[in-house]
Amino acid sequence: MEDRTKNRILTGLKARGPQKAADLADHLKVTPVAIRQHLDQLLADGLLEYVDVRSGRGRPRRTWSLSEKGHARFPDNSSGLLLDMIQSVKSLYGSEGLDRLIDHRKEQTLLHYRDAIGGEKTLEGKLGKLVELRNQEGYMAAMSGEPDGCWLLIENHCSICAAATACQGFCRSEQEIFQEILGEDCSIVRLEHRIAGARRCVYRISENDPISRVA
Repeated sequence: MEDRTKNRILTGLKARGPQKAADLADHLKVTPVAIRQHLDQLLADGLLEYVDVRSGRGRPRRTWSLSEKGHARFPDNSSGLLLDMIQSVKSLYGSEGLDRLIDHRKEQTLLHYRDAIGGEKTLEGKLGKLVELRNQEGYMAAMSGEPDGCWLLIENHCSICAAATACQGFCRSEQEIFQEILGEDCSIVRLEHRIAGARRCVYRISENDPISRVA
């Protein structure tokens, strides 16, 4: 019964938008005390969030809504739609058309990254900014310095996993983007690859030996 009521709260907020506890209690035919207990539990689970709005005198009125995690409880076929679009592009325009789509995405990403990273001069500075950008895009990225002076770029989530699984050109494009942003004076090697069955993607980034570059 308790789980059923929680699900009804989540569904009600999804269908009707942000609401006050009293409105939820009235709509679900639950006592105000019970609804507040459920709301507190859902908040602790990270499924809800709230804002307190003051209107005139008296206590602020608390309005509840779904958090991102709460919205994620509901079906999302965006991955299916993306795969359908990739297959449609390939059917209509062939592999060349799909390559053009990947190249267009690459150029747009590079424009954005260059604008954000352009002021950085060192590899560490560029990599730090790249990690920030990738986190904004949902990759759960991190960087780690290695004893030999190299760096690891770690991505614990793949925001384009569905697309990359359907067409590995997207993965190739990602590594090319890293190379152009970090500079040709560094080497990038992928150590772990999620599409190949690893838990995450990991890249080893090292500065090339200046002597070998001259040679």
